[in-house]
Amino acid sequence: MFDMGFLELMLIGVVGLLVLGPERLPKAARTLGLWIGKIKRTVSGMQREISSQLEAEELRQKLDEQQKKLDEGVKQVKRGVESIAEEDSVKRPSTSADDNAGDGETPSANPPEKRLDDALARARTGAEGDDRQRSADASTADKDSAPR
Repeated sequence: MFDMGFLELMLIGVVGLLVLGPERLPKAARTLGLWIGKIKRTVSGMQREISSQLEAEELRQKLDEQQKKLDEGVKQVKRGVESIAEEDSVKRPSTSADDNAGDGETPSANPPEKRLDDALARARTGAEGDDRQRSADASTADKDSAPR
């Protein structure tokens, strides 16, 4: 900030000694030091506050950009799902026979939600059957490895 050397400080000290006298000079120097310390703390506090505000603004901008990218991705997925649903409805026109079928013999006779539920149910029962088979295999292996 100020470029002061030893000669300038010596000159200020001599002038202060002449103006204030030897009795008041130490008290004035102490008070001046306290004021300078307060000013430095205030300035550094403002600098920290400004830098934190700038960082917060940068983070907000990054979050906004990420939110826009995420929204665009969601829109693309939504368009993709809608186009698949439209293709499915074009391939399988809805008739009264399809609406009354309900027996589930053909996959195209069921709505997509029903087919999805059926596939999930088959996957769950398959996983449960696999778990039962694994536990049966493990108990058989334990019996075989047991000492006789």
